[in-house]
Amino acid sequence: MTVSRGDRLVLRALASLGAALVRLLGRTMRITVLGDPQVAPLWAGSRPLIYAVWHGQILMMPLVTERLRRARGARAVHVLTSASRDGELLAEFVRRFGLGVIRGSSSRGGASALRRLARRLREGADVAVAPDGPRGPRARAQAGVIVLAELTGAPLVPVAFAAEPAWRLGSWDGFEIPRPFGRGALAFGAPLPVRGRDREVARKDLESALAQLGEAARNAVGRR
Repeated sequence: MTVSRGDRLVLRALASLGAALVRLLGRTMRITVLGDPQVAPLWAGSRPLIYAVWHGQILMMPLVTERLRRARGARAVHVLTSASRDGELLAEFVRRFGLGVIRGSSSRGGASALRRLARRLREGADVAVAPDGPRGPRARAQAGVIVLAELTGAPLVPVAFAAEPAWRLGSWDGFEIPRPFGRGALAFGAPLPVRGRDREVARKDLESALAQLGEAARNAVGRR
């Protein structure tokens, strides 16, 4: 899909407004990072990483990763966005936090998107993937992220984010928007082994790891 010049200007304005609101929200929150000793050595190394986080937890991720780059030496991350108008808005939004963008869709031409992600990993860039996106089912990992880790040999790092209090939308992914002056927690898991394993077993292990990390993040913010 081609976005007109006028639409692009509107999307850039919306992305700037959205980024400003997220930054403002982040200033009111106390955000804790869990499990970073497991990934700090990976940031210091040369191997690119694949981060996996559920679609409904992505809102604050650009801000938190920006902070981690500045404070703890995490590398810049590239994210996959579709070629649609919504994808253009997301691309403009994440660029405002220093994230890279890979255009493509995992639901349309998924093989092409997989090749683009693999190419960027082989060039040395870290990537972030929502394994249940863009259409669900919620909290069910699709096989693509497992294939990506298998093809490239990049460590697959599960990540979860939780906030309390928060608004939870009635969308398919239960999209979460933290409320101001609350608490947030970002939880990193240990890299999951993929190569040489059954893909379905690896996929289920990723779901299990993300469920455990989500519980740890919720406990850290005091959510019942």
